[in-house]
Amino acid sequence: MESNVQLTYKLNVPLDPKDVANVFKESGIKRPADDLPRIKQMIDNADLTFSAWDQNKLVGIARAITDYCYCCYLSDLAIDKAYQHKGIGKHLVELLQEELGETVALILLSSPIAMDYYPHIGFEKIDNGFRIARKN
Repeated sequence: MESNVQLTYKLNVPLDPKDVANVFKESGIKRPADDLPRIKQMIDNADLTFSAWDQNKLVGIARAITDYCYCCYLSDLAIDKAYQHKGIGKHLVELLQEELGETVALILLSSPIAMDYYPHIGFEKIDNGFRIARKN
């Protein structure tokens, strides 16, 4: 990591929905941060959740859903803006890849503002995706 900040990274530890909502808000990612019951469901139903901590403060999260053998959907990668550009997001993705192994493809949908970020940390842009958007 390119910083003097000493962070701790954790896998699948219990997360407070308020802390996760705060990281979403502070990162600029568009998530239902004011809907704490929904945030709790998002945490509880994820297969893998890597978190980055500055002492007792949650500063980053990578939340993923996977079958552990073929593909993994990285649904959230959010870093508090005060901690961005320090290699935290890249490290969370590396930890996720290590956990998944070499046979699992990592897939994500990017917001328009992050399109230039993902190739920087090893993602390849693909054009063959589709979606049915959520209604709420």
